[in-house]
Amino acid sequence: MTHRRSLALVACGLTGLAGGLLLMFAVHASAITGPVFGLIYGVLFALVFSNRVIDRGSGFLWGLAYALLLWLAVVPGAQVISANLSRTFVTQRDNFPDLAGYILCLGAPLGLVLGTLRGWRNRPILAPFSFPRAIVGGLLAGVIGGWAIAALGGSASGMLGETLHYLFSAFVGVTFGMLFQREVRGYGASLSWGMAYGIFWWFLGPLTLQPLLRGKELDWSYIHAGELFASLIAKIIFGMIAGLLYAAVDRLAVRFFTESDPIHRHPEGPGVHLIRSVQWGALAGLIGGLLYTIVLVATGSLEQIAAIAGGTSPALGVVVHLSISILVGISYGILFRREAPNLASGIAWGLVYGLIGWFAGPLTLFPLLLKRAIWTPADAETQFPAMVGHLIYGAVAAAAFWFLERRHNDWLLLDPRIAAREERLRRPVGTAAPALWLFVLGMGVLLPILLA
Repeated sequence: MTHRRSLALVACGLTGLAGGLLLMFAVHASAITGPVFGLIYGVLFALVFSNRVIDRGSGFLWGLAYALLLWLAVVPGAQVISANLSRTFVTQRDNFPDLAGYILCLGAPLGLVLGTLRGWRNRPILAPFSFPRAIVGGLLAGVIGGWAIAALGGSASGMLGETLHYLFSAFVGVTFGMLFQREVRGYGASLSWGMAYGIFWWFLGPLTLQPLLRGKELDWSYIHAGELFASLIAKIIFGMIAGLLYAAVDRLAVRFFTESDPIHRHPEGPGVHLIRSVQWGALAGLIGGLLYTIVLVATGSLEQIAAIAGGTSPALGVVVHLSISILVGISYGILFRREAPNLASGIAWGLVYGLIGWFAGPLTLFPLLLKRAIWTPADAETQFPAMVGHLIYGAVAAAAFWFLERRHNDWLLLDPRIAAREERLRRPVGTAAPALWLFVLGMGVLLPILLA
């Protein structure tokens, strides 16, 4: 035990040291703030997260969350809270290169190194890993996700550009499957993991590798990052689509090849399962939508929503809004059932889904329906109040859904055989989900503010 812990400390310390040396070249860090602090950050990461990391995928997510926390420690959180969201954030924007450096030079490498060591140690207790599922599912998810983004963004690249786009999309999809296959317990979780992975690849791809491959100097400034804002949203949408598709392919393979024996059968038929999820999701979505209406009235946004249906009446806006809220609630019920072992985690998943809805709705689908340009910084700034409303909606709807699901599960758990199976299917508390919540919510809120 002591030997393995020492190995993790040494490996993470050296990784942090190497990452600090890279920071000296990337963001002109000093010998103290670069390699010395990197060494300290690496050792601290191993000490704090060794018991949380179980494999490469969970280590990667904890590393990204750790990098965000380090950046927030460098830029005091009180400044973020007290700053004027529309005009200032000067300090945070000036420190944007450090955020990119912490994610790419410290967080991701530390997570992969510690995750590899912990995965090797935990091999006897980890769920079996399937390379064919990761490769085939990731390949399909990446290519289809890449095609969807090209269609949404109206890509005008030549044949070489399109080929590289699909090769890159396929690579991202396959690596997603290799990293997160064990974490993909349901469609909603995979959708959220895909969003986090899309954010990471925006930092690594358009912001870093693409300029270097074109022979340009590395530029992590917020000005250059702001020029790539549309690419950021595209990577987020791509990650969401790829994550959802990977879950569909992966779950299909599992059910086709594994869950055919009586031990793996559900206590309720799939039709009953779907109907209950739809019913609970619709009611939860209506509750969240009613509360979200207060935000829409306060911001005068009902007319904009009514425009989707070709009208201008605020009453029509309320009808359209509540209808969309019910549909979104249904989708939450279908995607996130069994993801929340308690109310707090349910609210966290709801906040993530609310943020996903903001990127997919006001920044993507609504402009398309209104025949406007999508993924613009102007839309992100204008629609920032809608982000707050989406977060409120997601939290309230998820909490309502959790209470409805719990009430039904309490009845199912009276049978000890069903109780054991339901416990196995539900996401355990000790996964990387908290790291996902922190990274997605932190980056999903901060990046539009800093760059738009």
